[in-house]
Amino acid sequence: MSESPLRKRRKPSGLRQAVPGLKRLLPHVRPHLRTQRTLIAGGGAAMALEVVMRLLEPWPMKFVIDGVIGQLGADLPQGQPTDLQQVLVLACLGLLGVVLVRAAASYAMTVCFALAGNRLLTSVRADAFAHLQRLSLSFHDKARTGDLVQRITSDVGRLKEVAVTAALPLLGNVLTLVAMLVVVVLLDWQLALCMLVVFPIFFLTGRRATSRIHTVSRKQRKAEGALATLATETLGSMKVVQAYTLESEMQSRFASDNVKTLKDGVKAKKLSAGLERSTDVLVGLATAIVLYVGAQRVLAGALTPGELVVFVTYLKAAFKPMRDLAKYTGRIAQAAASAERVVDLLETEPAVRDASWARSGRRVSGHVELSDVWLSYVPGHAVLRGVDLRIAAGERVAVVGPSGAGKSSIAGLLLRMHDPDSGAVRLDGWDVQDLTVHDVRSQVAMVLQESLLFATSIRDNIAMGAPEGADTVTLEQVVEAARIAGAHEFITALPQGYDTVVSERGTTLSGGQRQRIAIARAVVRDAPVVVLDEATTGLDGETEDEVTAALDRLTRGRTTIIITHDLEAARSADRLVWIEGGRVVDQGTPDDVLTRHEDQVGVAGGALHAVG
Repeated sequence: MSESPLRKRRKPSGLRQAVPGLKRLLPHVRPHLRTQRTLIAGGGAAMALEVVMRLLEPWPMKFVIDGVIGQLGADLPQGQPTDLQQVLVLACLGLLGVVLVRAAASYAMTVCFALAGNRLLTSVRADAFAHLQRLSLSFHDKARTGDLVQRITSDVGRLKEVAVTAALPLLGNVLTLVAMLVVVVLLDWQLALCMLVVFPIFFLTGRRATSRIHTVSRKQRKAEGALATLATETLGSMKVVQAYTLESEMQSRFASDNVKTLKDGVKAKKLSAGLERSTDVLVGLATAIVLYVGAQRVLAGALTPGELVVFVTYLKAAFKPMRDLAKYTGRIAQAAASAERVVDLLETEPAVRDASWARSGRRVSGHVELSDVWLSYVPGHAVLRGVDLRIAAGERVAVVGPSGAGKSSIAGLLLRMHDPDSGAVRLDGWDVQDLTVHDVRSQVAMVLQESLLFATSIRDNIAMGAPEGADTVTLEQVVEAARIAGAHEFITALPQGYDTVVSERGTTLSGGQRQRIAIARAVVRDAPVVVLDEATTGLDGETEDEVTAALDRLTRGRTTIIITHDLEAARSADRLVWIEGGRVVDQGTPDDVLTRHEDQVGVAGGALHAVG
């Protein structure tokens, strides 16, 4: 299945539109249910006890009312208690006991379900983040970063909120409704019919509103994702925004998207409020009918006044789920839309993944081979066209050619950022698709032109190069790697040394300092193959010399692929491979190849400028 950042699905309408969105999340929650089964069982038992207490709560009042009316001389059915004081004491104590037990059960139910729900959805969020990191570059190249962040933070957060504030109370009220309906039918089936007559009206009037609320909520979540993307792009490109005085342009775009989310949010609130008020009218209508018919039943002797009070109490409690459904429809619809967005992400399959037969645990010596490799990012537009390339273990090879010729694509294939459309990429004779993705990537260290650092300590940034994780690297290993990279002196000169926390993307350090920390990270990786992708481009002369010396120490004895336009870096290789139009058109010693292509290469300032 090919990756797509936004997979479109056709959705059904009405309440049935929201339910599938939440139901699709269940398979991703189910694996974590076993760890929370004690909390879920406890919450279920507390819910059952709470429902029983709700059923018992009106009955003390029934005995009090009937006892008082009987004491005043009303003609009530036989079997009424004669000792009114005893009835009052027992009824009041019973009511107090029922309320206390119900409060305790309700508290236990809420806490158990809230803990279980939050833990389950926190696990789903962790799964979503891990899955997001496994998705291939072909996905991330198309996806919007702000929208992805919105899915794993805000969308999962909305699900957690709704699970506590809406779903759990609604579940308890629905169970109470079912139990109360059984009781009122047994109490007086004719009066029960009067209560039930409004339910079809409620579902008919609510169906259209819930469908519209769900549609608006989905649009709102999509608009909020676009808003987050715009904010992320703007804040991440603040140098460009300020340098080109784009503040007003960005503010205008943000304000436009912000207004869209406001309009959708207000529309959803209006629809939800309208549904709530119409539900209140229906509940009032049902109450009026029950009071009128119930009074006639009391006068006819079919019910006692106390039983009518119990019935009316049950009526109000039974209609609470209807009120809650109207009240929480907007939240439930938003939760369904959020669930769809999270599940769409979880169900996106990585384009590059381990084959069922993939082998792990292999350490290679560094022999690299590409055999008739074809690669395209867009169908029908090949970037590499039948590339054949063999690099011996320990050999140093420069790859040069015009921009867009496919040089960096070769590096991407070695790291399995992409798999070839056809042909094979091999390490020590092993097809990389027969090895696990982790094993392939652990065999290759890469130093890029712009080496990004994480907003953590320098020590952690260096240790992250270890294939098995930063926790496996000692401080001594970090310091040794920094010495090899020529970074130890400037690191120890910082206020907190190796514990100095760098800013996001490492912008508080100079380009040369960032590059040497990146080289130290590659040293920790201890990979047999090293790829240098324009690793010295953009550095001043003195800094370039320091970085070049560090790169020489890093690559000593390792298979090295140098993707560069730098003349000196190209000449330092054992062999130079010229790529043009996605094909290897020439290779040999650097001087020989450059001589053969001198009509295509202009030399200026020590750099190669392909003019072909």
